[in-house]
Amino acid sequence: MAISDRNQPIEVAPRHVVLGTPMQPPAEILEGLEAAMFGMGCFWGVEKKFWEAPVYTTAVGFAAGTTANPSYPEVCTGETGHAEVVRVLFHPEKISYEALLKIFWESHDPTQGMRQGNDTGSQYRSGIYTYTDAQMRAAEVSRDAYQEALAAAGYGKITTEIRRAPAFHFAEDYHQQYLAKNPSGYCGLVGTGLALPARAAGTR
Repeated sequence: MAISDRNQPIEVAPRHVVLGTPMQPPAEILEGLEAAMFGMGCFWGVEKKFWEAPVYTTAVGFAAGTTANPSYPEVCTGETGHAEVVRVLFHPEKISYEALLKIFWESHDPTQGMRQGNDTGSQYRSGIYTYTDAQMRAAEVSRDAYQEALAAAGYGKITTEIRRAPAFHFAEDYHQQYLAKNPSGYCGLVGTGLALPARAAGTR
């Protein structure tokens, strides 16, 4: 049975612990930014990968399920249908969407299905959630290019879901920038060691 919606979003701190930028930027700032959303397994390590890039801000949360504003324990049951995701807000003149895709593909194993390393469950699935037609095209081109590289190295088929970005629901504040708050904390991210072919990777 699906878990019931929660009416109010989960509250998070006003500013990013590492970047110092607003976790929920006001409209006048949002007008100059683009959004990206990725699922790559446990979102603690994933968020760190992206805040280390020249982006404006990052946040961890849940998406692609059926329950509004779920809690972390609820997502862990598998009954919300959500994936653990990271939302990235970025200035396209400072980093391209293709460069974010390069981080995505090279930082995890997209062939593992409903798991990532020792983390198992539908919430750990690989996903690219796109906000524009251009992002959708770039995601599909990069997937096809990376599949060729994976196949040549003996890996199986990519299981990454690519779909329009659903609603993003913030995770609890203690999850936000977790590895900055807990430097020795768990990170199970392991890539394949294969680079995204240059024809699909941005360089800005």
